[in-house]
Amino acid sequence: MNVALIKSTEQPYGELFAEARERLPGDGLVASARKAAFDDFAERGLPHRRIEEWKYTDLRALLRTVAPLAPSPEKAALALAAKAVEALGIENTFRLTLVDGVFAPELSDLATLEKGVRVQTLREALGGGKTDLLKTKVASDAMISLNGALATDGVIVIVDDNVTLSRPIHIAHVATASSASVVTRSHVRIGDKARVTLVESFVGAEGAATYQVYDQVEVSIGDDTELQHVRLMEDARDAANITTAAFRLGARTKLNSFGLTQGAAVSRYQGFITFAGEGSELSTNGVNLLGSRRHGDTTLVVDHAVPNCISREVFRAVLDDQSHSVFQGRIIVRQDAQKTDGKMMTRALLLSDDAEADNKPELEIFADDVACGHGATAGAIDEELLFYLRARGLPEKGSAGFADCGLRRRSD
Repeated sequence: MNVALIKSTEQPYGELFAEARERLPGDGLVASARKAAFDDFAERGLPHRRIEEWKYTDLRALLRTVAPLAPSPEKAALALAAKAVEALGIENTFRLTLVDGVFAPELSDLATLEKGVRVQTLREALGGGKTDLLKTKVASDAMISLNGALATDGVIVIVDDNVTLSRPIHIAHVATASSASVVTRSHVRIGDKARVTLVESFVGAEGAATYQVYDQVEVSIGDDTELQHVRLMEDARDAANITTAAFRLGARTKLNSFGLTQGAAVSRYQGFITFAGEGSELSTNGVNLLGSRRHGDTTLVVDHAVPNCISREVFRAVLDDQSHSVFQGRIIVRQDAQKTDGKMMTRALLLSDDAEADNKPELEIFADDVACGHGATAGAIDEELLFYLRARGLPEKGSAGFADCGLRRRSD
């Protein structure tokens, strides 16, 4: 597709792609795959409210500018990134750090990786012509295509069969540049009968402000494997973060996932979880802690493609000022997925009359022998509870915070 033909709303992205093509890793077939991905994005257009899955997160309205790709980090940027990672307080991990969209070996723990764990950068793999790393099979989405077109780097982590890691793998994303885009793509492949904890964090270094993050991670989990997954989105207050995660679960797999969003002016986490083997279990929990005018969107699609699997989704939001939280959860039960047990619940606590919560739980059931349900609530703190707390000496703000803390602890 000729960049000149792109719709005016997407024109800045066309210019971004044209300017970035020479510095993106991979040539030949990889470059062709990037071009095909961008053409798909241009055809779909930037998501807007007339697209059902993006009804509450209109990127045409929320992302008013398109930032150029961040430059490769130099010594000063790496020093800022090191401080930002240290401030997270996540210790005793195998850390893999991406700074401004580029893998930083000097801030990573490659030398201490355990036996049975291998790491390669996306840049290296694309340099070898691996075009499949830019393609996603589990979902079709404009932002997924944009990521495939512009991804500068990421990590590929392979955990062999029968490996039990003594420490979590921590993929740390740090932005140091302001008014810049960071586009990363990672793959995690875990073998059979393994035990792994994976942490993903997103943070802005001191001085980083209006940057934009476009990240994607794909996780393949083998049979009889357990994965503990934690996602922390704590970007700078004026940043934007659009992140996609795709999980594929083998047979008799257990995935326990928790996500926290409390940064960025605009954020969206969209997770696609597919049961590909029988007898597997999923527990996914999340919390949006938003204030000011922040907008946080969590969208989950759980696909029960095989029988005898269990899924539990619990999402909570605590909202103050003029913040806006979105939760969209969809459970799909395929025709052959008998004996499916799927439950979903979302609750929002409004600390301000100007805060807004949109909850949209959905069930799509094509099998007849299932146990599925969903629920959603949103409201202010109960006045009787506030009175009870204030009667015992807590001020009004302290009482609200006390109740807020209790709600968050129930999400752990």
